[in-house]
Amino acid sequence: MVPKVGQLAPDFSLMSHDDREIRLSDYRGQNNVVMAFFPLAWTPV
Repeated sequence: MVPKVGQLAPDFSLMSHDDREIRLSDYRGQNNVVMAFFPLAWTPV
């Protein structure tokens, strides 16, 4: 399901560089969040 403009993004979690779990919802209402995907040099993307 693709979110519509203005709709909240679905919550998800990822591991940080220092092995802490970070959830998108941790930042809800506090800051703007920018997500970027940087493929690694050896990936075929």
